[in-house]
Amino acid sequence: MIQESVKRLLHHVNNEDNHTHQFPPSIYMVPSILRDLSPSSFNPQLVSIGPLHREDENVKAFERQKISYLINLMSYINSPQEEILESCMQKAYSVMNKIKGCYIWTKAFTDSEIAEMMVMDACFMLGFMIEINPLLSENSYMGKQLQLGTIMHDLMLLENQIPLFFLDEMFQLTVMKLRSDISFIQLIKPVIVCNNLFEAELKFDNVSFGTSDHFLSLLHQCYMPPDNIKKDNSTKIIHSAIDLDRAGVIFKPSEDPTWVMGIEVKQNRFPCLFWYWNRPTVTMPVLSVDDSTEFLFRNLIAYEQSFQTQSYLSSYSFAMNMLVNTQDDVAKLVESKVLVNITGSNEEVANMLNNIGKNVTCVDSYYEQEWEILNKYCNGYWPNHIATMRRTYFSSPWSIIALVAGMILFVLQVLQTIFSIKSQRIE
Repeated sequence: MIQESVKRLLHHVNNEDNHTHQFPPSIYMVPSILRDLSPSSFNPQLVSIGPLHREDENVKAFERQKISYLINLMSYINSPQEEILESCMQKAYSVMNKIKGCYIWTKAFTDSEIAEMMVMDACFMLGFMIEINPLLSENSYMGKQLQLGTIMHDLMLLENQIPLFFLDEMFQLTVMKLRSDISFIQLIKPVIVCNNLFEAELKFDNVSFGTSDHFLSLLHQCYMPPDNIKKDNSTKIIHSAIDLDRAGVIFKPSEDPTWVMGIEVKQNRFPCLFWYWNRPTVTMPVLSVDDSTEFLFRNLIAYEQSFQTQSYLSSYSFAMNMLVNTQDDVAKLVESKVLVNITGSNEEVANMLNNIGKNVTCVDSYYEQEWEILNKYCNGYWPNHIATMRRTYFSSPWSIIALVAGMILFVLQVLQTIFSIKSQRIE
């Protein structure tokens, strides 16, 4: 029995498929602990890319449309179509082990099935990006605008990727024959920019890609902090936005930030005895919240939680979860112009920001120094007491009315007392 078990284990060790992972697989099904919180955030709505959602019923209808993109891509290129497709297939077979090593497979496919799948999906993506790029095509987009947005979003799902290195190989064999002056990054940039979470412009200067990269990991790279941004253990808890506002904290949008997700606390360099002039200002990136915000956050965070990479999106979501407890916090951030709410409901935004961090482990924080400054300020005598007073007497219209009524009643009682004293003296 022991020998049989050893043989089975040795079979797994010596299995050729298990030696294709030169790098950790970067395209996989999201762990159920995150997936079950919002399955729709990880499932493609219209188009399947790669093997993981190939059998989904809702994406099968689009498979026929991929052929039209393949035909259009071939028609753009002034070369024999058979020759181009043959070179594409040869390239797919030559890098087959690298392709296999990028996935955690959920179903067995033959090499020929994988090669055809990769070439078809890559050609569809290239054809689609040519269609939406005005530099490459004078034709309008073939699909409807709703379909355009859905494809853009589907291309960013963690479970719906093909390796970027292979897409680049297909680019070299096809699009480069059409326009040699367009780089691969220039071609794919519109898809990445369309899925930007923030209003600040994404910078691609330091972006590079290797064997384990794909569209989602490229977007993740665009949010990478500079080397001088230090990370610490995530231990400090801060007040919500509305409580910070009551203590006198000011929120402002970041202007020309060095890091697109940077949060900075600025204080008066010359301390003043008067509380008003010592109020800190929190500069933040402008977060644009729409229907795609939740799925982008969830996919980026799932990528961080499962792949060997830094967790700066998880750190940012943890920070926003602390700042936002209720719709009042969202309203304050919208009023301060550090959050743009396109969904229309502050309550929905608050629920989304509170839920995207569930079951997420966030060990590293990139904002600990800022939180230390805010906590030190809020624990000061005047900010603490002023926040308490504003929370007690100015938290709602009714409390303000009650305070004003009480003050009027007090003044009337004082006046009545004065008149009573004067009348007694006259008598």
